[in-house]
Amino acid sequence: MSGKKLLMIVGDFGEDLEIMVPFQALQMVGHEVDAVCPEKEAGDRIKTAVHDFRGDQTYLEERGHDFALNATFDDVSPEKYDGLVVPGGRAPEYLRTYDAVLEYVRHFFEENKPVASLCHGPQILAAAGVLDGYEMTSYPAVRAECEAAGCAWVDEVTTDGNLVTGHDWSDHPEWLSQFLDVLGTSVDHEPASVAADD
Repeated sequence: MSGKKLLMIVGDFGEDLEIMVPFQALQMVGHEVDAVCPEKEAGDRIKTAVHDFRGDQTYLEERGHDFALNATFDDVSPEKYDGLVVPGGRAPEYLRTYDAVLEYVRHFFEENKPVASLCHGPQILAAAGVLDGYEMTSYPAVRAECEAAGCAWVDEVTTDGNLVTGHDWSDHPEWLSQFLDVLGTSVDHEPASVAADD
């Protein structure tokens, strides 16, 4: 497998696990991931938030880790990337107000490149006007925005063409697995060995 070059668009108070886990997991299998945020440069940090589900009517938000960006948003050329990752959390509600973010997103859809989005990330996709005709999912509270953007919303991790979507960080195993399939990434390993009894 040859590694792909992937772009990840993040921002302050994006969901900690939805940024950290795919950023590290995609690198672990050999892909290069550039994490960028508007108005920030490589080496700058964003603040993340941890969104947890504890039986309330909505999620609980607590302060997460700081996350160091490894690329500069203004230096990015989406043409140089093979795929896009759009995590969730609270960041998408303001990231979708940046014209350049929406232009970057449109490029990946116009070129039919792999896109993985999770939780509130589809708010950015909806604002970019790229969801019409797709079958997809999101965090349930974002369903109305997705449907208003023209998609058919389903209640499970979904791949439709170039787009892979999930509800939230609890979907990571299946969501990342489906995204790796769309990227053409195969992970081969030997079966786990069972320790012999002494």
